[in-house]
Amino acid sequence: MSDRQTDALGRLWPAYGLDVPDGPVLSVDLADLFGRRAPVVLEIGSGMGDSTAAMATADPDRDYLAVEVHTPGIANLLDLVERGGLRNVRIAQGDALSLVSGLPEGVLDAVHVFFPDPWPKSRHHKRRLIQPAHVALLRSRLRSGGMLHCATDWAEYADVMRETLEADPELVDTYGGFAPRPAHRPVTKFERRAITAGRPVADLLYRRR
Repeated sequence: MSDRQTDALGRLWPAYGLDVPDGPVLSVDLADLFGRRAPVVLEIGSGMGDSTAAMATADPDRDYLAVEVHTPGIANLLDLVERGGLRNVRIAQGDALSLVSGLPEGVLDAVHVFFPDPWPKSRHHKRRLIQPAHVALLRSRLRSGGMLHCATDWAEYADVMRETLEADPELVDTYGGFAPRPAHRPVTKFERRAITAGRPVADLLYRRR
């Protein structure tokens, strides 16, 4: 980590961070966590945090809870939060599914799963985030009308994502297939590299009934 990131992590984690334990499920009160009652967007796998910070800046009326395991990414997002004066971002470190299990049902306005690990080898497919049981858990935490938004640059995984989301009876495809790239999702360095390498990005937007 850079000196700036190390400093941000040390100073800002107590105010903006949430540790997700490996053991018992953590019970999370979102109003207490953010200090207000507002719609909440869950960002699973926020990476270096550029996309999360940009969306939170453009969307101050909603709160953004980012979940990440990579410490340098968490530190970088904390630095972005401070530099941007953002009050609507909190960052959880640990397993996203454990965190989601600790949330009440119907509490989220949206769930974003942008560029999750595709686990391309067949023997690793069971590790993929988007699979039926996990989708059912994520969907259960969405309010009625809440959005599950997935994006990937891995064509085979995009097809599997669509099949999985389509099979959930409580989710409705808002575009009848892959969606046009939403304006609210910032273009990241990762996405630019994927496009340069010839890997088109697929977006899927599903609404909870």
